[in-house]
Amino acid sequence: MAFGDKLKRFLGLKPAADDAFFDELADILVEGDFGAALAFETVDELRRRCGNKSPGAGGEARRVLSEMLAETLKKARRFDENNIRTEKNLRVILLLGVNGAGKTTTAAKLACLLQKNGRTLLAAADTFRAAAIDQLKIHGERLGIRVVAHQHGGDPAAVVYDALEAALAGGYTSLIIDTAGRMHTKTALVEELKKIDRVVQTKQQGQIGAALARTERLLVLDATTGSNAFVQAETFDGAVKLDGVVLTKTDSSAKGGVVFQLADRLRLPVLYVCDGEKYENIRPFEADEYVREFLG
Repeated sequence: MAFGDKLKRFLGLKPAADDAFFDELADILVEGDFGAALAFETVDELRRRCGNKSPGAGGEARRVLSEMLAETLKKARRFDENNIRTEKNLRVILLLGVNGAGKTTTAAKLACLLQKNGRTLLAAADTFRAAAIDQLKIHGERLGIRVVAHQHGGDPAAVVYDALEAALAGGYTSLIIDTAGRMHTKTALVEELKKIDRVVQTKQQGQIGAALARTERLLVLDATTGSNAFVQAETFDGAVKLDGVVLTKTDSSAKGGVVFQLADRLRLPVLYVCDGEKYENIRPFEADEYVREFLG
């Protein structure tokens, strides 16, 4: 039984708001990658809001829990509304994450999505893997999108610098940068990401007319990794302050509870969700829709 179906069945069958009900609900949330601490906090608040009502009757528990989960997701920080990209500005997206999360494929999907509203440029800044460069070039050819790339083993920051120059000179509206994805615990990688980030910030500060209106540092997370995804987010957020998350592989065995940990503990929003292998299988994240799916 899928996690959402299990949670839906539990909330629909339990007849009373007794201690056993809340204890079992907490266990189910933990099983859904919600995180133990947040699960118990959420259940305690649900108990308080339900009071003497019977949560099983009329789906009361599900309704209240749905409201609470939506509130949790809305805690996540958002971009400054005064710093949103205009048509004259270049939107720079720096994709981060560990190997296997789907960064390169996500870069292509995001480029396909953004290409509908303007000219998009891709940068192959994962110079540690020749396959990553080749893969991004193939995606670019299929999508008709230019890819800025150097040779395998080159300086990733130099790739980013050249891509920024090309994007600004060519009148592009968005630049998506694919970065290396070695384990997030490796100091060398984290330092390299900081260097890339400094290149973008320096270019942004020195650009006349604020042509780089917004730089987004997005972490690509594999939804099937569960609570380990939160550890990854915490590490990358500490190294390069993140603006949001792209959640991949949500169509497989993912339980999805880690999204609530990201919002509650790190105030980190999910901005896009990928749920398939095709380029068009990416969509903007909708909190209410996600809560409905999570609750089955």
